Amino acid sequence: MAWYPNARKLEVQPESDAQPAIRPTQLILHSLAAPWTGQRTYEYWRDSTNLESHFFVGFDGDVAQYIGTQTRADANMHANRRSDGSGAVSVESASNLNHSDPWTDAQINALIGIGVWMWRTHGVPLRICRSWDDPGFGLHKMFPQWSDGGTACPGTARTAQFYDRIFPGIVAAANGNSGGSSGGSGGGTLAPFPGADFFKSNPRSPVITAMGKRLVAEGCSAYSSGPGPQWTDADRQSYAKWQRKLGYSGSDADGWPGATSWAKLRVPND
Repeated sequence: MAWYPNARKLEVQPESDAQPAIRPTQLILHSLAAPWTGQRTYEYWRDSTNLESHFFVGFDGDVAQYIGTQTRADANMHANRRSDGSGAVSVESASNLNHSDPWTDAQINALIGIGVWMWRTHGVPLRICRSWDDPGFGLHKMFPQWSDGGTACPGTARTAQFYDRIFPGIVAAANGNSGGSSGGSGGGTLAPFPGADFFKSNPRSPVITAMGKRLVAEGCSAYSSGPGPQWTDADRQSYAKWQRKLGYSGSDADGWPGATSWAKLRVPND
């Protein structure tokens, strides 16, 4: 079993010993729909149900872990353990009663820390899950196989934060750039490259708007309106113009952002 060194170990028994082993390939984020602490959540898992998650993140960023990440927990339905032995690690987080509030800054930092540890410890790839069994990072609401009857968890506000801050933050920290690079328009930090699969996940994020504005400034606009936060074919066409401006051609100028062209575009993070 693997235990995150920055978490308080509150082991739930007998599940921690009795559940089958998994090979972790995904990290799925949840909201608990309760303003609880890690201790209160532990007591609920221990005393009131035989369901549980691996982790919990409180409003103040406190992290608790209830089951080792190479053991199944029950929060992700069919993603808990698949026929090939792979499974998902789950992170619950404190929220209001209908999980409509955003994650706090402390929670975001804690979630990024867990994500980087999952990448380093278990090799979870730095991409957003493209299907219910695709290795990577995701949100509980993304695929029906991850919840019984569908779910809105972790809510609209937190979904935007996942695409705008958490997943890009995991990628940046994994690449040794937790604070971004100085410079860019406005003199703030630059948005780290969020990974090629981020753009293919049909994201809606302020980073898409910022990218589009930089493409317009570079004379590479294919927009009839916008740009806006939703990734569209106009964004891809505009980015292809940017790639051609840099001297790329053929499949290297297909409009899907890459790390080198992204760095040269200098998309602001502020």
